[in-house]
Formats: sequence, C-alpha cells, structure tokens
Amino acid sequence: MSTAERDKIKVPDSPAGSRRFNSRLRHSNQAYLRAHQNDSDHPPISRRIAFVLLEHFSMMAFTGAVDAIVTANLLSRNPLYRFDAISLEGSSVLSDLGISIAADAELNSLGAADFDMLIICGGYRSDLAPPRAVLDRLKAFARNGTTMGALWNGSCVLARAGLLDGYACTVHPESRAGLEESCPRVKLLPTPFVVDRDRISSAGANSALGMMLAVIRHQHGNDVVRGIEEILACDRGPEDMPDRPMPVLEASTALPDALRAILKLMESNIEEPLSIEDLTHYAQVSRRQIDRLFQRYMKSTPSRYYLELRITRARRLLLQTNAPITSIAIACGFTGAPHFSRCYRDFFGVSPSKARSTQRL
Repeated sequence: MSTAERDKIKVPDSPAGSRRFNSRLRHSNQAYLRAHQNDSDHPPISRRIAFVLLEHFSMMAFTGAVDAIVTANLLSRNPLYRFDAISLEGSSVLSDLGISIAADAELNSLGAADFDMLIICGGYRSDLAPPRAVLDRLKAFARNGTTMGALWNGSCVLARAGLLDGYACTVHPESRAGLEESCPRVKLLPTPFVVDRDRISSAGANSALGMMLAVIRHQHGNDVVRGIEEILACDRGPEDMPDRPMPVLEASTALPDALRAILKLMESNIEEPLSIEDLTHYAQVSRRQIDRLFQRYMKSTPSRYYLELRITRARRLLLQTNAPITSIAIACGFTGAPHFSRCYRDFFGVSPSKARSTQRL
C-alpha cells in the first residue's frame, strides 16, 4: 500500500475506552439471528408473571422489573414472558407517584395455576397487613408451585403468609426491623436482591431490574441477559451495571492493547475496509499474532469479525433508514448490492429486502 493510500485510513486517536466489542456485536444481532432458526418449531416457553400491586406501590421498582422482561421479549421471535398487573380489589391501583395503573384482574379471580410467577409490589406507604383472604390466596399459588416474589417491602406480605419461612430474602431497610421481629424464621440478607430457590425478592427500586435479570439468566442463559443489558444500559459505565460477575471478555483491561487497537481500526474503517496486512502494519503485530488474538479473545477470525461488524452496521441502516440497499452496501464496505445481499442472507437467513419489509410489517 502506498503512503497516500495509508494516509486515507482513519486511525483512532487512542484505543482507550474500547470494551465489550464481541459482546456488543453478538448480543445486538441475536434477535435477528434467531429469526431464521428453528425456534418456530420449538418455541421457548412463554412464562406468565402476575405483578400484584399494593396501593402506593413503587412505580420505579415495578417498571424496572417489567422493563427487563419486555426487553427479553425483544430478543426472541416468540415472547419469553407475558405479564399482568393484578389488584387486590378494584379496576386500578394508585402508585407512589400518584399515577394509577389499570389492573388486568383482581387477585381473587385468578386460578392457582394461571401464573408461573407471582410478585408482590410494595412501596413506602403500602399496607403490609392485607386481609386473611389475600394471604390464603397467596398460599394457594405457592402450593401449586408458583415462584413467589417481592419488590420493595412486598416480602413482608409473603412472610405474613408464611411463604418465606426457611427462605432467604431481602426487604427495604425501612421494613427490616418489623420483619425481623414478626417473622424470625425468615433469613433476612442485607443485599439488593435475593434469589433463593422459588422465592425472589428485591429491596428497592434500583435492584428490581437486577433481580429480574438474575431470574432471566437462570431461565434463558447469559446471552439473553447480556443482550438486555446492551439495550438498557447503553449510557452506563461498567460500575453502573446490575451486580453480576463480569466475564473476562467483557472487562476493558482483558483485551491486549494490540487487539483493542485493531478493533478500533476496524470500527473506524467501515466504508473502506482495511486488509489484514494493513491491520498488522498499524498494530505492529504479525498475521499469526492477530489470528491468535482473535481466536483467544473474540472466538472468531479477523475476517469474520470484520464482516460481522460491517453487516451489523448495514442491518441498522437497513432497518432504521430509507436509504437504498445499494447505498447501504457501499457505505458498509461491500462491492455492491449483490455482494451485500449474499452476505446478509448468509448471516441472517433472509435477504435485505425481505428483512426491511418484515420489519415494517
């Protein structure tokens, strides 16, 4: 390559801040990759969740938990979860923000086998001593094998029904003393959320999301959870992510400087892709070293990763803009529409035009 040609290459100022490259690509594409697999023949189980809203429930805790399951559904062709808002009585429930949520049903109208999970949503001013009939109804769900959960201080209601005896749980700090005193058989933990067999609980608004991610991870695996995190936490740093062990691949310090430099070069040169020889020149490593780095850290080859980076960019342009397919192909480093269509079909299982029309439908 001549000096003039090399001068056209976009060289990033610094590799600092590059992290989770492989994670970002894989998880942002997974909903589209799965669309052409055989999940229509073997669809995932769609679990039903009942959120029982106490008067003055924490709106933020409720929406945090719901956000996790709704986003999980976005990553699957078939919905992984369905949920209903349930009242103790009445057609709506007033939240702690003064906003009413329409109830899909009342608790006493539900069958014990209607839901896979039932979560009591409490709040700072919620009444934690419901009528005996409510406690008996909760016991019926538990006897049927329903996973029982709580947000904020909903654990107090489950504990009053005897459903946390012998279980670990957590609760909002304002309700801790009362729960310890009245229910000594409950093991209270000073953690944001607790998952103990078929009992789940979170102590506040911010931990509701973490609790649901832990449940989703158990039921559907790490890939789905990381996909949710990529969507919901795009503006957060690693220190703000829900508590979980961070895989070595995702830690910014885990990637060698040479590999991070190559990844940044790839990201900065989409329209006119660099050759592997160009990458070795700028990263000052050998071709064999690059191959080893990608195999070890990215579980891919340099060429395959670069193609996935470009095809991901093309997929976003295809589905988010009205640009002609030929223009998208050129902008993402393909020689033309036929080349792009062939690569897109190989990767996603459908043609670009079919993907765009399906998205609009």
